[in-house]
Amino acid sequence: MTETKLPSPCTMTTNPLVALPVASKPLNILVVGAGVGGPAFATLIQGADHRHNITVVERSPFLRATGHQIDLKGQGMPIVSKMSLLETVKSYAISEPGMELVDPNGKRVLHFSAADEFKSEMAKAATSDCEIMRGDLVKVFYEASLKARARLTKSFGNEGGLTYEFGKTVTELTQSADAVKVTFSNGQERQYDLVVGADGQGSCTRRLAFGTEVSVEAFKSLGTFTAFYDIPRAEAETATAKVYMGPGRRGIMTRTGDRAVTQVFLFSQANQEVLRQSLKEPVARQKEVWTTTMTGAGWETERFLRGMKDCHDFYACELAQVKMQQWSKGRVVLLGDAGYSPSVMTGMGTTCSLVGAYVLAGELARHGDDIPAALEEYERVARPAVAGYQVIPTGMSSNFFPSSRLGLWFSRNALWAMSALKIDQLLLRVLPKREDKFDWTIPDYPELNLKPLNSSPLET
Repeated sequence: MTETKLPSPCTMTTNPLVALPVASKPLNILVVGAGVGGPAFATLIQGADHRHNITVVERSPFLRATGHQIDLKGQGMPIVSKMSLLETVKSYAISEPGMELVDPNGKRVLHFSAADEFKSEMAKAATSDCEIMRGDLVKVFYEASLKARARLTKSFGNEGGLTYEFGKTVTELTQSADAVKVTFSNGQERQYDLVVGADGQGSCTRRLAFGTEVSVEAFKSLGTFTAFYDIPRAEAETATAKVYMGPGRRGIMTRTGDRAVTQVFLFSQANQEVLRQSLKEPVARQKEVWTTTMTGAGWETERFLRGMKDCHDFYACELAQVKMQQWSKGRVVLLGDAGYSPSVMTGMGTTCSLVGAYVLAGELARHGDDIPAALEEYERVARPAVAGYQVIPTGMSSNFFPSSRLGLWFSRNALWAMSALKIDQLLLRVLPKREDKFDWTIPDYPELNLKPLNSSPLET
């Protein structure tokens, strides 16, 4: 077990610390997963009652401050602002002016600016006005949670606490009417009032609490596999994101922004069973499978595959949505991708996780130690927003990548013609936009002792 406390450059300015209204009894909470959602929830719930004891466990032996470029959209930004972390997040922002579709020669076929009011749903999912590396956002929330705990300890003493434990995970959950007995991977057993599963779309918490059959049924594959990693930036590469559609239902996306490296995303809707099986094998084997899958795809594929061979941050997964009929069972509740992953296809995963963390913390704060009531309200309040976030943008289906060279030729030339004739902008002016599909207003929870919020309809 490793307990880590990083130095915290970020600031978290809340209302002056006074004796806050507290629950009838403090809660002993276990959070499984130290990605974005877990530390964000830990940061938020501490403001409700300084006596809460919060433990965050992470399977990785260290904080995984790595990962792909992610977007903060819609209500993600107001929540970050309420946590007084907006300026910190902005300090890590990546400058990415837009996205372009390229042909096998690297020639631009279609371009969307990040500031284009009428850019397509596909482009909105790929790039936005607020870009940040996943690892940087994880560090922001991790450090903010520790800093908040330090301030509470200074004001109220050692009652309550926050601990991060790395290199361990949960192997068994046993529930009673008023507690959850948890067995960890190191054999240790502890008892908690609440277990929050924030351990991603492949959540072991979901499987342990709801059963393998329910967990597998909730995992809705989108028929696409992806691998991503960093390679050295080429001298001629610009800050604009690039998307390439290759033959054989394969695709590539690169994102460089103002960084010294280029992040490569490989996509395949072919060779699915081999790719799925490889996810259970060592990284070296996964790289071999991806090399076989992508060879001959065109554009700069060979350069990207050479870079993959030497990279140290390779990660591959199956793109999917998680759709649970209920998010909690007894005193175990799911948060973010573990319970309702919208998938990378929507570009809303981070926002969805932050909304979940905010509402869960708010309802727990509002209901004191009445955990069943809090979990019921958490789902009632947040589910409409999640349903909206899970809408997959037009055109980004399981058949997004054409299978034949003729299909590719037609797609590229049709897109070029639409762009040249401005037909794309005409259509986007008359077609329904994403935000018209649902209306959800972020609630206010004064019990969390955060900055006041002027409620506004959801914009995505």
